[in-house]
Amino acid sequence: MTKPGAGDDFYRVNGAGEMLAFSAADFEDFLVPRPDMIPVMESELKAVIRHLVENRWPFRIHTTYNETIERALNVYEEVNREIPFDGLHWFFDHCETITDRNIERVKALGGGIAVQNRMAFQGEYFVERYGAQQAKRTPPIRRMLEIGVPVGAGTDATRVSSYNPYLSLYWLITGKTIGGLSLYPEENRLDRAEALKLYTMGSSWFSTEDGKKGALAPGQLADLAVLSADYFSIPDEEIKQLESVLTIVGGKIVYAAEEFSKLAPPVLPVSPGWSPVKEYGGYAKGQREVVGASHSATCSHIEASASGRVRSHLQVLGDLGLWGLGCDCFAF
Repeated sequence: MTKPGAGDDFYRVNGAGEMLAFSAADFEDFLVPRPDMIPVMESELKAVIRHLVENRWPFRIHTTYNETIERALNVYEEVNREIPFDGLHWFFDHCETITDRNIERVKALGGGIAVQNRMAFQGEYFVERYGAQQAKRTPPIRRMLEIGVPVGAGTDATRVSSYNPYLSLYWLITGKTIGGLSLYPEENRLDRAEALKLYTMGSSWFSTEDGKKGALAPGQLADLAVLSADYFSIPDEEIKQLESVLTIVGGKIVYAAEEFSKLAPPVLPVSPGWSPVKEYGGYAKGQREVVGASHSATCSHIEASASGRVRSHLQVLGDLGLWGLGCDCFAF
């Protein structure tokens, strides 16, 4: 049997989640109405949470909508009255529509919230279904920070997004989707230092490694990256094109390119051999065509109608057939 903390600094067990009980898992497809969790959610989730708290296992759970969060918190508070959480690390993933009241309840139980850039890809769909006003605080990252809840940033790779952190940083800073739709007013956007802190020091709390990684400081892990341009000074739109030219993990060079290419370790073989990664040059290579589609089939961005409402993506016919899965640019 394994336990939290088993492993090493490179690969270790942090706890349980993200799907703790299928009956408690909502989904994030904003093309369809919000799902209601079934009546047995509370009883099934309570049994799992009670077992985890009794055995001091940190845990996380997938929650998109405030309605699901409300019911989960009711369960957590009930378990906490019977078996105190007492500093046990736990957190919600996503929380796009969480209310201020429930953020405060998360804080009272000592929990955190991990946010991801799902709205960068689904923001247009969310606006079409729930309106631009609701989207202004989806998720309410600034309020989470003001209330004092631990917040970590991520991508939800590779199911919803890619693992590329710079697309997520771009979203946090500009408040825009990848398609260019502006979602957030200035008060719900972060400056570059704040966004980077959520990705580094902020996220270290969630793996119970705060103070051990996330900063360039004596005694912390020697993991760092040299970027292709200055993150703090380049134009906003260029943040999406950043990539590492030198990556150091545990004090050892694991990747090197451009001016550091002579330091590069031997290239590992791509597995499986048919993976597009074998041919694709990377995010910052400026390729004009998306792999697997003709240029005529790419960049079919959302348009606004005369009424100002957002319309769905147009279907376009390219050399390889009809694209109808949203903006083709998801395939970077």
